[in-house]
This record gives sequence, C-alpha cells and structure tokens, in this order.
Amino acid sequence: MIYHGNRFKIKEGVSAEELEVALESLRNQGRVIPSVKSFVVGPDFGGEFEWGAVFVIEDLDGYWEYLTHPAHSNTDRVGLPLVEKFESYDITDDLDPEMGAKIAALHKRRYENDAELTKLVADLPEYTGSSAPTATS
Repeated sequence: MIYHGNRFKIKEGVSAEELEVALESLRNQGRVIPSVKSFVVGPDFGGEFEWGAVFVIEDLDGYWEYLTHPAHSNTDRVGLPLVEKFESYDITDDLDPEMGAKIAALHKRRYENDAELTKLVADLPEYTGSSAPTATS
C-alpha cells in the first residue's frame, strides 16, 4: 500500500469559501477515484501546516490513476493557487528499494504531460516532498 500525503498552509487573504471549495475537491478525490481505498482530509495539528490529506492507494498503477484522474486535476487547479506552503510525502509497506524512484518517475511523467500543472506548481512560494518537481528531475 502507498499512503500519499499532502500538507499545506493557505495564503493570507483566502476566503473561507475558497478554502472550502479546495477542501471539498480533495474530499471528492477520495470519493470518486477508484484506486483510492481510503482517505482523510482535515486540519493538520502540531506543526507549521494548517491542512492535510492522505490517500491510500494499493500500487503504482493505482497511483498513476490517482495522479491523472480529472478529480485530482480539478483539485490542483482550484487548490494550488490558494497555497502558501506545500509538502507531499509517500509512505509504503512495499520493501522495493526502488519504490521512491518509481513514485518520482510517475510525478515526472505527469509534469512532462501537463504544462498548466507544471506552471501552477512552479508558482507556489514553497513546495517540497515526493511530488515536487525538483524531486522528480
């Protein structure tokens, strides 16, 4: 299993309504993407981030489906412009020593095929972690 997580801090001035649209889009990913086995979206406590989401996905094929699903693309487009600081991470029980590189390759492929997404990510003030473009090059 792969546990794909995102943690983020929202820019000052974002309205409660804009934030709720983005959070609901994240929840929708969990409801409609077939490869997502379970998910959580909510406040992130105990650190510098305000919100987070974790999606549980069975394998790399499911991860690719998750990354390229229209529901995920919608979240990128409505949510990323609201974000001040973003971190992504992946935790897995798969002991394949190449798993990190395989996950990074999926993200790299996604960026290579989606110029709009790449620009949204490049425009983020701060972005680190498993799906950050620097991690995939």
